[in-house]
Amino acid sequence: MGRIQPVLAGVVTALVGFASSFTVVLAGLRAAGADAGQAASGLLALCVASGLAAAWLGLRYRLPMSVAWSTPGAALLVATGPVPGDWPAAVGAFLVSGLLIVAAGLVPPLGRAVAAIPKPVAGAMLAGVLLPLCTAPVRALVEVPWLAGPVVVAWLVLHRFARPWAVPGALVVAVAAIASTSTGAGLDGVGLRPVFEFTPPAWNVPVLIGLALPLFLVTMAAQNVPGMAVLVGYGYRPPFTAALRATGVAGLLAAPAGGHAVNLAAITAALAAGPDAHPDPDRRWIASVTAGAGLALLGLGAGVATALVAVAPPVLIEAVAGLALIGALATALTSAVSEPDGREAAVVTFVVTASGVTLLGVGGAFWGLVAGCLMLLLFRRRPAPEPASEPAPERAAESELAPERSVGSERAAGSEPDAGPSARPPVSTRY
Repeated sequence: MGRIQPVLAGVVTALVGFASSFTVVLAGLRAAGADAGQAASGLLALCVASGLAAAWLGLRYRLPMSVAWSTPGAALLVATGPVPGDWPAAVGAFLVSGLLIVAAGLVPPLGRAVAAIPKPVAGAMLAGVLLPLCTAPVRALVEVPWLAGPVVVAWLVLHRFARPWAVPGALVVAVAAIASTSTGAGLDGVGLRPVFEFTPPAWNVPVLIGLALPLFLVTMAAQNVPGMAVLVGYGYRPPFTAALRATGVAGLLAAPAGGHAVNLAAITAALAAGPDAHPDPDRRWIASVTAGAGLALLGLGAGVATALVAVAPPVLIEAVAGLALIGALATALTSAVSEPDGREAAVVTFVVTASGVTLLGVGGAFWGLVAGCLMLLLFRRRPAPEPASEPAPERAAESELAPERSVGSERAAGSEPDAGPSARPPVSTRY
């Protein structure tokens, strides 16, 4: 059982990761201008690229570094909608976003600059991006209650008793509902065989500012950083810059075929890195490698998944995608309002981003980020001067003996290059 346990954990990780969010990916690619064949190609490319990156990182560093597509990035595509220049311009934005991720792995100051974005603003931007999809279950209950009702009930029951399977279970119910009511209309142009469709990129400055840059920021803030935090939480010290380089290159390879972004897994990372994968932390890397192989194989069903989406009421597919993002929205909102001094700026960021406005060809996510940062700069409170007084003798002695500390003086765990399993502290089984 000890040998097969991490393999089974990897299979579960791949199944949960794919079933939980492939509807978000397809909805995002279609919103960005892809036709059915191009969307299927994008999903296939993301599965294969993510699987190869996970296998490489796991075998190279012997660490359970799970890799996936950017689910918040796909939600960003839905929120942004069609872009000037249509699908080729979106592909160009995918390439630039991948280049920025590689650059963050090669130039550490760039990664630190992304981390320096105020936490309330970053969380509010992500929440504004996720909101349109997260409202889809409500709209579906009004528009197609006989289809959406059983899906939402299944999600609620499984969320209570078997949370990792809540979205896959809701998807199974949705598939059954679609199969019982669909006539097969809308399948024109949808192929069931896995096929890569390459699109020459087009370069459009407003799209690069309004899509490529927010896609990079959302992927870094909502996927790569939390994914690294999960590994650190289980006692590992993963090589962050190496992970950025590997996932960025994988994203570059997937982009011409329609893949929007590849990154470290955040939602399913604990399935491969936790004690359920294997009691021995040094054996859990097998789970991430198996998950990568499983995800690549699941990509062969991209055509079938796209056909399913094509025959379903669009609002029902968006409802399943929205259920998958409820947890991410809750986390983003919590992050946005956690600091009292930044709440007003966070609310402005959230409102501007969720509005979906387009100005000068640039989408709302970018303008939300700009508005939030301007609010912080304009209304930043200066700390009140402390009244001059003689410190108590005991405190004066403590202040003289205490070492100086400053923000950023301590290196974050996992930032050391190529730190392997031998460099990590004892693993805690609490999470």
